[in-house]
Amino acid sequence: MTSEDTRESDLLLQRRTNFEELVRLGVDPYPRQFPRTDTIDALVQAHNATSSEELEAAGIRTVTAGRVLAIRSFGKANFVVLSDGVARIQVYIRKDSLPERDFAIYRLLDFGDFIGVEGKMFRTKTNELTIFASRIEFLAKCFVPLPEKWHGLTDIETRYRQRYLDLIVNPDARQVFEVRSRVLASIRGFLDARGYLEVETPMMQPIAGGALARPFVTHHNALDMQLFLRVAPELYLKRLTVGGIERVYEINRNFRNEGISTQHNPEFTMLEFYQAYSDYQALMAMTEEMLATVAREAIGTDQIRYGEHELSLAPPYRRVSLREGARAAAAARLSTDIADADLRDRDAAAGLARRLHIDVQPGWGAGKIATELFERLNEHDLVRPTFVYDFPTEVSPLSKQKPGDPETVERFELYVGGFEVANAFSELNDPAEQRRRFEAQLADRDAGDLEAHAMDEDYIRALEHGMPPTGGEGVGIDRLVMLLTNSPSIRDVILFPLMRPRKD
Repeated sequence: MTSEDTRESDLLLQRRTNFEELVRLGVDPYPRQFPRTDTIDALVQAHNATSSEELEAAGIRTVTAGRVLAIRSFGKANFVVLSDGVARIQVYIRKDSLPERDFAIYRLLDFGDFIGVEGKMFRTKTNELTIFASRIEFLAKCFVPLPEKWHGLTDIETRYRQRYLDLIVNPDARQVFEVRSRVLASIRGFLDARGYLEVETPMMQPIAGGALARPFVTHHNALDMQLFLRVAPELYLKRLTVGGIERVYEINRNFRNEGISTQHNPEFTMLEFYQAYSDYQALMAMTEEMLATVAREAIGTDQIRYGEHELSLAPPYRRVSLREGARAAAAARLSTDIADADLRDRDAAAGLARRLHIDVQPGWGAGKIATELFERLNEHDLVRPTFVYDFPTEVSPLSKQKPGDPETVERFELYVGGFEVANAFSELNDPAEQRRRFEAQLADRDAGDLEAHAMDEDYIRALEHGMPPTGGEGVGIDRLVMLLTNSPSIRDVILFPLMRPRKD
């Protein structure tokens, strides 16, 4: 056993000993309640600007509670710092101002314990807002020592694995999730004000549809059937559009059995919304307005900093077509002219990819290759808000084709900070064409593409009942929060991200 292990073992033993001493004092170690008159945050907000003279004249008394984050003793003067997770306040403790039992409780406190205090508000000689304690109640024991530097926890893996510890010692962590909560509330308010109806659709689905992604597979024992955790709610929401709900949205959890990165977690949150009698052009304008509004309501401004970049979420956003972006980037890399036709011919597109050292799978057509070129050459440069529009039909089985161009669909993706934040299109509502698209995806699946879309006969049946012209969009909530909180990893904005099990 190392000296560090021995020290930790001694600390654990001391905390257990203190707990047993509290019990011997007759203290209930786990009381059922502690009525407060104020939270610590409310006290700080109300009296942060109140002078010492004003506090003395008002004779303000309070009953509050929180976690002990510091214990300091200076002879007869003792101080405890309490936190309610939002704010911190100092408590002044004197032996001659407390019942004997209450002072004994103080002597047995450890960093991290929960206590309740009653007392009078005042300011110390150093002008710090403080509670002069006249009563202390023990509320819960912290048996495991907090990090030595309790004012900060820097180990990233520990922060993700033990989010509760991160929230205790890192005030900035809580602020990220407060912003996330405001983002969700703002989105709901924005859509509700425009006549949208919020709904819930199944998370377990017999067909994994609505996105090109590998699903998680499960089994329902009573029905003896295979089910998939949803990769997207899209096909169910569009069924509701068929049913006459012209504006509908869902803020949902999606699950994709794919890789993990700073931008990908297998379980993530999406906003999806659908608006009848609209197309992807109308959704571009709406998206600009929505993101600027959400930013102002969630963080107070639509001007943000992400990494080294100062960005504006105020409209208008830059727009570039996918093939034009890929063509320009490839031409710059190869120092040669590239025609639009080169990205529409399979052999020519594959030749470009080889020259750029980009692998091409045998089953890929020209549209898939053009998309791969764009993703490899362009994505990281799309830092300021940019709509990438008009995608190849091959990679967009649920989108409506552009008039006069069957190889292209009316689809856009919004990029900010170098990654995709939103994906939208004019929805395909021709059931015969939708069947042809699904059949093409089945051929890709037979050729080994595990992300190809499955056939969904019931969805086609729904389209046969008639779906009006509709624009639909998905927005990645986690990635949006990353931008608004300047968080470099998606794990920073998910309370409990998926982690590989520790060997120990």
